[in-house]
Amino acid sequence: MTTDPNVAIPQVALEEADSGTVAIITGDWVAAQADIVEQQAAMLEKALSKAAGAKQVHSIDIGQIGRLDTVGAWVLDRARLDVSDEAAEVPFVNARPEHQLLLEKVSYHNLDVPPAPHTSQVVDLLANIGESVVDFGKEMVRGISFFGEIVAGLARLIIHPRRFRFPAFVNQMEQTGLRSVPIITLISFLVGCIVAQQGIFQMQRFGAAIFVVDLTGILVLRELGVLLTSIMIAGRSGSAFTAELGSMKMREEIDAVRVMGLDPVEVLIVPRILALLVALPMLSFLASMAAIFGGGLVAWIYGDITPDIFMARLKAAITISTFMVGLIKAPFMALVIGVIASGEGMAVGGSAESLGKQVTSSVVKSIFMVIVMDGMFAVFFAAINF
Repeated sequence: MTTDPNVAIPQVALEEADSGTVAIITGDWVAAQADIVEQQAAMLEKALSKAAGAKQVHSIDIGQIGRLDTVGAWVLDRARLDVSDEAAEVPFVNARPEHQLLLEKVSYHNLDVPPAPHTSQVVDLLANIGESVVDFGKEMVRGISFFGEIVAGLARLIIHPRRFRFPAFVNQMEQTGLRSVPIITLISFLVGCIVAQQGIFQMQRFGAAIFVVDLTGILVLRELGVLLTSIMIAGRSGSAFTAELGSMKMREEIDAVRVMGLDPVEVLIVPRILALLVALPMLSFLASMAAIFGGGLVAWIYGDITPDIFMARLKAAITISTFMVGLIKAPFMALVIGVIASGEGMAVGGSAESLGKQVTSSVVKSIFMVIVMDGMFAVFFAAINF
């Protein structure tokens, strides 16, 4: 019940007439009495739905309504239209002009969801493949364009070396290089142990356990050292680049840098990529040494290959070209990781969902491109017999 004595309680009454049943609506149908309005509207819907079983409702008389606002008009029209097709034809009668205008303006409509278009699964599959190819092409164009911006920024710094931010470069060297040493050396050590252990167990059946030294040395120096390091850097530093730049993009800090007359590429991106170019070869070297040390330790424990024999055999198995192959790959992989991570960070929108999506995309793309580039280098070096 309403606490305002000036507001009449809304009511619904049914009266019998020769032409059928008439629903008489009285009281004030306003938002202040929304609960009672809903209850009375439910009674009206019930009466209309039962009308087919009794006498047909001929009309809804709203001439005795006192006050009617948007809520009341919408609820009345909904009760009239929301029961059945037959009830939907029941008209309002004796409506005052202002009430009739309000009912027309707020008329209730059921929103019919259009059926989904029927297409073939083969067509959908081909459409998805085509869309993926187009998206890949757009990403390639965007990546090449962003790489051009980085090259232009680096060229400007070469022409004007005083604009280079050396403290930022040193900080990134610490973050991407020094702080990555423990985890990279540990993982590489364990992988070297695993490779040597499995190699010994398999080669002992042929009496060739000594060749595990060749296997470990060549595999680690040419492939595993730089590949493991690049994958870990892509997951650790690459994701950090994307998250940092993306957060700055979301908080409009990059726009603030532009307003101050500075180039975000020179200030934020070039120091990160240069630090990665310097740090990744050094980390690859440390990873290779840790993996070889782990392989030598396992060979000593499981294969009775003493450190002296291991080192002598390793010296005979590898050459300077074996060592250089891994180091040559490292700067290229660092460049790929830096460009992808920075580009994804600059592509972040204004939401946390966009940031998470771009960080995930950065790590996936970086690891994928690192593996693809490693395979391309392997084919290239095999072709030139290096």
